[in-house]
Amino acid sequence: MRLGPDRVAQADVGDEKRAMVYRRTHQVVKRLAARRSAILTAARDAAAAGGMAAVQIAPVAIRANVAAGTVYRYFPSKADLISELIADVSRDELAAIRRAADAAPGPSSALAAAVTTVAVHVLSQRKLAWGILAEPVDVDVTASRLASRREIAGEIAARIDAAVRAGHLPAQDTALAATALLGALHESLVGPLAPDNADDPGKLRDAVQTVTLLALRAVGVMDARARGLVVQAVLPARALVGA
Repeated sequence: MRLGPDRVAQADVGDEKRAMVYRRTHQVVKRLAARRSAILTAARDAAAAGGMAAVQIAPVAIRANVAAGTVYRYFPSKADLISELIADVSRDELAAIRRAADAAPGPSSALAAAVTTVAVHVLSQRKLAWGILAEPVDVDVTASRLASRREIAGEIAARIDAAVRAGHLPAQDTALAATALLGALHESLVGPLAPDNADDPGKLRDAVQTVTLLALRAVGVMDARARGLVVQAVLPARALVGA
């Protein structure tokens, strides 16, 4: 059935109105997402500079150039803000680990790349890493911290498992091995016993290579092969600057 000119015109007007509503809705969604991202970035910057103790609603709002009430609209409590900050940082780290490992030529070099990336991330922002891992906070963020560790440990476990299946490593409890490696990395690089080498790029590079070599040896890579993998591993540029 053909529409008359008036009906066609009405249909066109209706389409234009729907398109305008869609554009407005799309712009609103983009604006809300950008504001939420700005708040999380401000929280991350605050934590990187002063640890989790610095992540307070009012200072974060000032950094994000929004009102404190706006922060509460996105994150109803400080616990919600810090929990999402932990999740956001962990997502970035996990993505970086996967990119580095996926770019490696084989399963053993992928494991070396994954371990190196973890080391680089925690060393490049030690205050932020410690805040996410274990710094005491006055709100409960246990669930977010555990989820973060499980995701990173799971990715390391997957890389160990791939190397085992390829015959490059002996059979082992990959989940336990990954957890042990992650604990060793965190304790040696950002824990209370970690050396203070933040201002020396050479020492930072050495620390990353040393812990990577330790990790590879621990899961069964022969020493000569482990050293070769460490030398071949590409260090991101951020590993060469102070934390």
